[in-house]
Amino acid sequence: MAKKCWIERDARKRRTVEKYAKLREELKAKGDYVGLSMLPRDASKTRTTNRCKVTGRRHGYLRRFKMSRISFREMASHGLIPGVTKSSW
Repeated sequence: MAKKCWIERDARKRRTVEKYAKLREELKAKGDYVGLSMLPRDASKTRTTNRCKVTGRRHGYLRRFKMSRISFREMASHGLIPGVTKSSW
């Protein structure tokens, strides 16, 4: 499990991105790069990190399921993810 502070930090960054999204779009359309540089760093969408919704892990993240590969494998093995079965041939 990731530290709670990392999960909270990412959530805070996502809120900041959402807050400044419209303003950033307007400034980019005008070409006002000085105005863009005056916004907070965390207002940029590239500052956010994809994190597992179960454990908070950021590596091995599967976008389709919004979880890490480890959590996905455990849940799929227990049959907790609908439509996912272990392959056998």
